[in-house]
Amino acid sequence: MRRVMRFGAVLLVLCLTACNSPAQTEVVPDASQTPSPIPATVTPTAEPVAALVNGEPITLRDYQSELQRYEAAMAELGIELATLPDYRAEVLQHLIERKLLVQAALVLGPEPSDAELQQRYDDLMGQRGGSQGMLDWLNSVGYTPDEFRSTLREEMLAARMIDVISEGIASDVEQVHARHILVATEAEAQEMLELLDSGAEFDYLASVYSLDNSTRPGGGDLGWFPRGTLTVPELEAAAFDLQPGEISGIVHTTLGYHVLQVLERERRPLAGNDLIDYRGAAVERWLTDQQQAATIEISVEP
Repeated sequence: MRRVMRFGAVLLVLCLTACNSPAQTEVVPDASQTPSPIPATVTPTAEPVAALVNGEPITLRDYQSELQRYEAAMAELGIELATLPDYRAEVLQHLIERKLLVQAALVLGPEPSDAELQQRYDDLMGQRGGSQGMLDWLNSVGYTPDEFRSTLREEMLAARMIDVISEGIASDVEQVHARHILVATEAEAQEMLELLDSGAEFDYLASVYSLDNSTRPGGGDLGWFPRGTLTVPELEAAAFDLQPGEISGIVHTTLGYHVLQVLERERRPLAGNDLIDYRGAAVERWLTDQQQAATIEISVEP
């Protein structure tokens, strides 16, 4: 029941790192040397957009290219697109989230320098066996070299912002150790509470009656978890409202009806995948807040 991180889809290019580069000085032309205005000409038709994020476009071409790459990747993995009915919306969502990360990163600092971008490109080229290997790979995933450099720049900025969000997250956080019983109806949940009041063992009831196949063998044990890492927020909120030894009332979620008990509660260090999940949840919350505050106009039907 741990959360699947939405932000994990943000980076198409893995393990990107970016360092701040010196800000460039804007050159303001001398008005006395400004050439006379050129007579107006016909303005080219604007490129169609899939969405606007705070006024910045995600072009229809970029969205369609990303769709093609995603579809090709799923085909290579043997995954039928019919089993992924919302994948078009998810691809667009990924592009929106990347744009939000890029915009925030540019507020905090300049974009990667040409030298930084070239160094990252060279690193990736080395991983592909050289120039020809890189070109073959770009062709296989539907990128021109220029398109890939543009995407690489955005990914480096997005990675920088993810680092900024994550680095402020402490590894020593409040956690609870809890267990639960999941049943299909409120009446069944009430029966579980009555049995517990009569002295029945929580882990026994969970192992016999719980519908959660992942926790039932362990007596409903959810393990230790910090805030923001369960897939069921109502259950998580109920857990953090309890003290050790306390049993909840009936907790209704999209999965059914739960009875929850907190076994322990304390500040504990996070490490490994637990720390990654916790920091990922922080990035996800940041993205949710940013998207709610942003002005986003979607021009396509995903």
